[in-house]
Amino acid sequence: MNMNTKSLAALLALLGAAASAHAVDAVAAKALASKSACLACHAADKKLVGPSYKEVMAKHQGQADAVAKVAARIKSGGSGMYGPVPMPPQPNLKDDELKLLAEWVLAGAPDK
Repeated sequence: MNMNTKSLAALLALLGAAASAHAVDAVAAKALASKSACLACHAADKKLVGPSYKEVMAKHQGQADAVAKVAARIKSGGSGMYGPVPMPPQPNLKDDELKLLAEWVLAGAPDK
């Protein structure tokens, strides 16, 4: 292996580790969304009462603080960002649960 091949292999290994470290636990997130009644008003790819998760993902794309913003919105609830219907707050969710839901929503609410 020459130096360029070794460097490329090391870079690919680092990228793979970084990707798996940031992978969303979709099964846990979807179960939490179901338990918290999020799925009564939201769907992955179509508007129900509230926006689709893909619409939320698109709105926050490229924002460095997107996870924190979405987690805060889940916790506090509110209205006006996507229309007049208010989203009820989820004040009883722990910070790690809010982060998990926000990451899942921002990933497009994958099933796996």
